Amino acid sequence: MPVDLAYGRFVRELARFTRTWSIRAEAGPPTQVGDLVTWTVAAQGNGWTVETDVRMLRWDELMDGVGERPLARRLWEAVLALLDFSVSGALAGYIRLAWRYALFFLYPLVLIVALAALSAAIGIAAARAGAPAWASIPLGLLVFAGLIVWGRTALRLNHLLDDWIFSREIIRRPDPRLRAKIEAAARDLIAAEEEGSADEIVVLGHSLGAVLGAEILARALTLKPSLGTGRVKIGFATVGSSIPKIALHRRASGLRHAVGLVGAAPGIVWIDYQARTDVMNFYKVHAVRDLRAGERGPLVRTVPIRKVLDPDYYRRVRTNFLRIHNQFVSANDVRSIYDYFMIACGPCHLGTLARAQGGAEACIRPDGSIETGRVVPFAPLPGLDVEP
Repeated sequence: MPVDLAYGRFVRELARFTRTWSIRAEAGPPTQVGDLVTWTVAAQGNGWTVETDVRMLRWDELMDGVGERPLARRLWEAVLALLDFSVSGALAGYIRLAWRYALFFLYPLVLIVALAALSAAIGIAAARAGAPAWASIPLGLLVFAGLIVWGRTALRLNHLLDDWIFSREIIRRPDPRLRAKIEAAARDLIAAEEEGSADEIVVLGHSLGAVLGAEILARALTLKPSLGTGRVKIGFATVGSSIPKIALHRRASGLRHAVGLVGAAPGIVWIDYQARTDVMNFYKVHAVRDLRAGERGPLVRTVPIRKVLDPDYYRRVRTNFLRIHNQFVSANDVRSIYDYFMIACGPCHLGTLARAQGGAEACIRPDGSIETGRVVPFAPLPGLDVEP
């Protein structure tokens, strides 16, 4: 997402967050320094004040590079990417671990085949209706091109196809610019910890951003194995994560090594928030053990997206898969276990929010003050670290 849109959404959703949680919060203007876009947030509740330094890693220009390719090339590369993930063991992993995601994976491929079949049927029908035989093939191709152009926006084919193209390139031919961004972000993270002015540093990765978050932390741990063991707490929140999407590809050994390294790090609290209603994440999949990347890893908590939104609004958007997926980085209408802004701007550390039985709702009272009494701990299923 471009910087202006990302910042605009943050400010808009921050206002909704303040109404839901009975607090006050204001975001400062954004400033770009290299690949990082930063802005500050001042939040205040009943008896507490928090200042947050938001640092958003830019990689929108890398996705723009995919989107600027000619349509025919993008379509070919997208089909190639989908076939690559099918034969590499990734699709089998999706079916084995998260059948909903397997259906989401197949959706663009089925959609392209359906549009091609419809175009062919129109060409054949034209020939049978008396049109010259030599015109039926060009007519079918023209109809197919028109349907693809229409579907780029109407069916969100642009988003879906570019996402798979980029995902394949991460594995097959990583962009040197992306590696440079990860390196710079890892060093910035280490510098922020060593500078010591923060109480907590949270790396929060949404969707494919969770892959980059894991890579950043793994690189930081390689440079500084003691990361997170000092005074400054370090948390890793993966929300609507796409880590298994990439890591289940047999060529993605680097990512599997990265998540194993982060999962085993004693100084990092890793929480993986998932939702059953989000077909674009891996519901009840453990991002380390299910990938055979190690024995330790994140605590998995499920988010009841249906219950965090106004019922009338949820009924309107429940079939909009992208909107449901983006709820992980949007504000809630109702207090709940998970709240993106409570993690980013609230007074409680990520580990406290995640380990409380009621999550964020248990840590903040209705009047906006911090719950100072005993918070009932969350009890995961033995051996799964997944909410009952």
